[in-house]
Amino acid sequence: MISVECTVYQQEKHTQSSQTMAEEDDMTIRILQSLRGKICEAKNLGPTSGPNRQRDLCTFCTINLDQEEVFRTKVFEKSLSPFYGEDFYFEIPRPFQCLSFYVYAKSVFQRDLPVGKISIRKEDLCKHSGKEHWFGLQPVDPNSEVQGKVHLEMRLNELITENGSVCQQLLVRIIECQGLPLISGQNCDAYATVSLVGPARVDQKKTKVKKKTSDPQFEETFHFEVTRSSSYTKKSHFQVEEEDIEKLEIKVDLWNNGNLAQDIFLGETRVSVKILRNDHIHRAWYLLQPKGNGSKSKNDDLGSLRLNVTYTEDNVLPSACYTPLRTLLLKSPDVKPISASPAHILGDICRERYEAVLPVVRLLLHHSRLVPFVSAIAALELDNTQEANTIFRGNSLATRCIDDMMKIVGRSYLTVTLKPVLDEICESNKTCEIDPIKLKEGDNVEVNKENLQGYVQKVFSSITQSSSSCPPLMCDVFRSLRQMASKRFPADPHVQYSAVSSFVFLRFFAVAVLSPHTFQLRPHHPDPEVSRTLTLISKTIQTLGSWGSLSKNKLSSFKESYMYDFFKSFQEDKCIGKVKKFLDEISSNVSKESSGVEDSVVLKEGEVQKRAQGRRRIGKKNFKKRWLRVTSRELSYHKHRGKEALCVIPVKNILAVEKLDESAFNRKNMFQVIHSEKPLYVQAGNCVEASEWIEVLSQVCRCNPGRQVTYHPSTYSGGAWLCCQRSDSQPGCKPCTPTTLANLQLDIDCDRETERIYFLLSSNYSKLQKMEDACASIAVYQGPQREQDDYSLFTIQDPKETFHSLKQIRLVLKDLQEHHHTRNALTAQYGSQDNPIVGKTS
Repeated sequence: MISVECTVYQQEKHTQSSQTMAEEDDMTIRILQSLRGKICEAKNLGPTSGPNRQRDLCTFCTINLDQEEVFRTKVFEKSLSPFYGEDFYFEIPRPFQCLSFYVYAKSVFQRDLPVGKISIRKEDLCKHSGKEHWFGLQPVDPNSEVQGKVHLEMRLNELITENGSVCQQLLVRIIECQGLPLISGQNCDAYATVSLVGPARVDQKKTKVKKKTSDPQFEETFHFEVTRSSSYTKKSHFQVEEEDIEKLEIKVDLWNNGNLAQDIFLGETRVSVKILRNDHIHRAWYLLQPKGNGSKSKNDDLGSLRLNVTYTEDNVLPSACYTPLRTLLLKSPDVKPISASPAHILGDICRERYEAVLPVVRLLLHHSRLVPFVSAIAALELDNTQEANTIFRGNSLATRCIDDMMKIVGRSYLTVTLKPVLDEICESNKTCEIDPIKLKEGDNVEVNKENLQGYVQKVFSSITQSSSSCPPLMCDVFRSLRQMASKRFPADPHVQYSAVSSFVFLRFFAVAVLSPHTFQLRPHHPDPEVSRTLTLISKTIQTLGSWGSLSKNKLSSFKESYMYDFFKSFQEDKCIGKVKKFLDEISSNVSKESSGVEDSVVLKEGEVQKRAQGRRRIGKKNFKKRWLRVTSRELSYHKHRGKEALCVIPVKNILAVEKLDESAFNRKNMFQVIHSEKPLYVQAGNCVEASEWIEVLSQVCRCNPGRQVTYHPSTYSGGAWLCCQRSDSQPGCKPCTPTTLANLQLDIDCDRETERIYFLLSSNYSKLQKMEDACASIAVYQGPQREQDDYSLFTIQDPKETFHSLKQIRLVLKDLQEHHHTRNALTAQYGSQDNPIVGKTS
């Protein structure tokens, strides 16, 4: 927010010194937004009665930022109460007003029909955060589908007439709009109507149409007479002298010019004229509102949708502000005992919040401090474990840290190991049900058992033959766990294996098989039949994985008799041997080093619109659908997914990846890949996709020699760059976006993670104080003197060292709070471009 405001300020005050601008840059706050959650299920979709009632709806859901679709579920066949089960997560790359969930009925021969929608304003998202709610669907009304903002200026002038009397004239200047929606996938042809509305009249004027742009620049001024002297004799259609200026308002409506079709409403805003009673000039940005401010009409029950939505907004300060807290956290692995470390204290006070561990893991991981920390907290847990067969089975700080580490570091490992076989399972549609109660008519249980056994063998072989692909950091953690477990239970020969298998099989591979869409191994939640197959495979893999670690006879772990019978076919010594060999290889004493040549890993792929090279600048035929694919080694595009590459650009040849101005091709969400030949121009499906492509491509080429320092944000046409009119040989007119040096596959923003840790510590400040009281009580009275419940959640081995860490935490929190208060004072003024006015003003 502040960075945009600073840019505008610098443009208007370009005479300021460079020193002042540098100081403002140092105060920049990054507003980083993300959305995570789940579209669970719907029930009773469609009108409850009447001719529109349908029995067999094929439906899907979309997520929209304002009017831009950014996520879509798969189609659920023929059900009025479908279970979607779709998880979603994405960074939000732009400001937005409203988050909407639409349910559509799929149509084969015509346009998909909206069943209903749920709209949640940005400021209301916190009310629903992190919990599942049932939301009633509302009708989709074209007059409520709005987005964008308008910049207005109003001025009240006094005019002296020919006879010397004074009258007042209202000047309304419509300057520009930003963020208007796409119409049928294209930029709109926008115009505005400006009306002076009062009890006795409506005066309306209209701007010119601005073609093919979502950010039209109008710069038109309209004049309205608001009062006349009583001596004015010209006949008028209203009685001015009887009109109350306090009741007048300016109404601005935005429309898309339909030419031969009907014009489409884009939004409106209303401003009372009495806002000028104290100041004769008013200039501000306004968010566009639905017609009539979105008043709801009565409608049939359209059904309901169960959602889990968590919106996060991180206000990230300049990096230097986080240095004290970051330094304190990075010292955690060295603190003795580990329970007195700041990172462990955070885990203690946030035990009920599973997501609280993730920012600590990411921060320590980025700075190569995670392995010693995990080893220390695992050792603490082992000290409190009495039996070998319960090792690492609970939901402790150690298991949560290792879970998160495997999900972050092991993403490409899962892709290489499981994706091919999971694709086969999900796309082959073989029936694998072996429960006699769930068999359908005509099913052959022996055929199903054979299908399931074949799939289990493929998954099992893929896992046990994958040790060479296991990330070195995971191997380091597994090796440490194995050594500590053997030391803690020296009489048990199997515990060294169970310490590793309890993570790699039970918490990593089995979970990924069960929910492949959660690990980006499949694009959508599998249908019920495939999901059932994956459940059976996952249960079998869990048991197979624990064989070599504990005992040969694991049949007692199955409560279902049909699983008992099925599993007997796997009870062979060679399976146990394969598991032990695999566990030995990923946890051996030999440190696994990188070969120096990374495997080619697919980082992102998807359908885009690519502009043909050497064509005229404008024209639909210049853009074609292509399948874009980026790996750690190359960028390529293909006619269709799985087809041979039409063009391959080695990553080492990429010089820059930057956004493209909308005006370049009259298209939104475009970016350019600048390499040794002509730039590659690409249009993503939405703003989220565009942001993800730019981020991945920027990171993969970040260390390339000869990266460009400047670029042109528009295209080259007619012998000059359209952005600056320079010739082709001239350098770019805009500096390239700086890329943070980070591990590509980890994608960790340390300042953002530290800000999240600060928020968690601040919001649990009362628990920090309780922990201090517990330390003081233990130190003075040699034991807690309050009720046990007050201190039972805290692990305090050394009260003096713990108290010292708590004191340091309080000091850095106080320092960061002051930084936040200072920056909050610089928040954009209400009515500015970054903080537009919502609703009617007076």
